[in-house]
Amino acid sequence: MKKFFATVGTLCVAVCLAVSAFAAEYGEPNITTQTTMKELRENPSIKGSGFYTYCNEWIEGDTSYDDTPISGYVSYAAAEDAAEGMNLVIENYNKGVQITWQVYTQEQIAETPALGMVQLFYYPAEGSGGRYAIVLPGNGSTITSEMEEGGSAASQLHAMGYTVFVLRYRSFLDATDNAPLDDIGRAVQFITQNAERFGVQAEGYAITAFSSGGQLAGLFCNEEIGWGRYSVPKPGALLMAYPVINFNEVKLLYHVLMDPGECGWRFYCSSVADVVTDDYPPVYFWYGKNDIILPLMDLRKQGPAFEKALQAHGVPYLMQVYKNAGHSIGTGRGTDAEGWLTEAAAFWEEQVG
Repeated sequence: MKKFFATVGTLCVAVCLAVSAFAAEYGEPNITTQTTMKELRENPSIKGSGFYTYCNEWIEGDTSYDDTPISGYVSYAAAEDAAEGMNLVIENYNKGVQITWQVYTQEQIAETPALGMVQLFYYPAEGSGGRYAIVLPGNGSTITSEMEEGGSAASQLHAMGYTVFVLRYRSFLDATDNAPLDDIGRAVQFITQNAERFGVQAEGYAITAFSSGGQLAGLFCNEEIGWGRYSVPKPGALLMAYPVINFNEVKLLYHVLMDPGECGWRFYCSSVADVVTDDYPPVYFWYGKNDIILPLMDLRKQGPAFEKALQAHGVPYLMQVYKNAGHSIGTGRGTDAEGWLTEAAAFWEEQVG
């Protein structure tokens, strides 16, 4: 009997040690809207996954937001889904899934270090062989939206059964020489080449884009300057929230900051409304009447101009204009736009059959 209890005791100690070792290497998926950014970043699985969480800081590693909860770091309307997006990262990482994928080769990164920031964050579907969505978050100078818009959208799309990739692309001073378009093109090439590994169909994918990411996605959906130029399949649908269609007054500023002295075409010079063609992918998009960002660039040249272009070229589309849905709200919980991504996904499915 003594031998039996000694054996049981040994097993208990072994189990406790194993649990302790697991806790040291892996984090728990217990992220909530009240989790602070320091707590999130110190979660072993978030750290190990490589998911980019310094979305509001000027410099990675800045501690200014350490005590800020997720609900204060991202929009209140995206906080719940953003937290769930982080829990998904943890769960997948703990299963052995590689979350972060470099889009460019190590040789390319060594030659141009800025290429190292171009990453895909992978949210695999439960099954395989289905369609995927690539999410293009918005950005404003050094502020990007991998958590607020990327993570929140990934959470909802994953719940609908899709594989999702959130793209971190070059922005602000690194966006010179049409770099963001090249990043999107290379990302779709990478997914297409590795479709079997990721368990997705290469055809019929959706681009889900927010704010300034919408302008990039809109250009990419033009065959000549977008998907055709990069020799990748045409998007099955373009799904956009409060998209910037035309940078309008800020074009000159962008040129001075990003491409001083250059005379060639740059992505921020074009209105998406001007690149719509008869074979443009089907489009779902929305914006809110109380959006305070789009009017700064002349609201008439944003959604309304885009709708006219889609109508003129006979492109299938669905547009929603909400009374209460501001800018940078991601999935939009608690606003008139709540549920928009479900409606957008249904539109996507209807278009690709």
